[in-house]
Amino acid sequence: MAGNVNHDYHILEPDAWPLIGALSALVFTTGMVFYMHHVPASEGAAGTYTFWPIVLGLGLMGLIATFFMWFRNVVIEAQRGDHTPVVQLHMRYGMILFIASEVMFFVGWFWSFFDFALFPTPLEFNAETGSTTTLFGQEGAIASFIPKGMEVLDPFSLPLLNTLILLCSGTTVTWAHHALIHNDREGLKQGLWATIALGVLFSLIQAYEYGVAPFGFGGNTYSSAFYMATGFHGFHVLVGTIFLAVCLYRAYLGHFTPRQHFGFEAAAWYWHFVDVVWLFLFIAVYVWGGWGAVYH
Repeated sequence: MAGNVNHDYHILEPDAWPLIGALSALVFTTGMVFYMHHVPASEGAAGTYTFWPIVLGLGLMGLIATFFMWFRNVVIEAQRGDHTPVVQLHMRYGMILFIASEVMFFVGWFWSFFDFALFPTPLEFNAETGSTTTLFGQEGAIASFIPKGMEVLDPFSLPLLNTLILLCSGTTVTWAHHALIHNDREGLKQGLWATIALGVLFSLIQAYEYGVAPFGFGGNTYSSAFYMATGFHGFHVLVGTIFLAVCLYRAYLGHFTPRQHFGFEAAAWYWHFVDVVWLFLFIAVYVWGGWGAVYH
């Protein structure tokens, strides 16, 4: 009979959000290009007008709306039973591939970090101006990843504290997962609250660390690699925290069952990925990268 579903797959209805998302991404990227190249601009009666904030803002709003509405549709599909075991299996494959792509994203930053560290240029750091000077050809010049005279963060102070915080958050999200499997709704909520609180605490400490860091973003390869690697990790922590907050909201709405909770499972996988990346960052960037340097 027409309209009856006789298979385990979910056929999506026509939706405009993929097109809106693609156009928003194009507008957002165009705005970023305008911002980086300081164009376009025009002279007016009140001075110079720049259009990149408008273009960038429109693209960003479109992307946020796409994320919200698209994920909302996925939640609705899950709640009305469209996510059969076969569909859930394929969604798991998709999440695994997404995390694999994120792993390769960070591989690029680690690659650049180790390339700079193992094949450095001899530099001297001027603490007053924050600039560096190349020492090639000068007597006694020794190639070093960290410029001579530059201070780095002590890995066994705030970075170690943040490492312990993220490790604890990994245990609390696992607690929430096991509580959900055993249909313990209160344990699920408590575990999620604890994980979100630890994620926010990590971000606050990271922001404070950036504020007291004895070096800025540019000037040398060490500081650039440091801020790019840890900064993108911090962005992933923010995304993971939002991911878990949505799961907490859904838990209060009565969503998720011991048999069907892929949304929460995907958030937990993502959070564990964030934890593992930080461990590599702590060991490689903070401990090994700053080995032998002057600690701040």
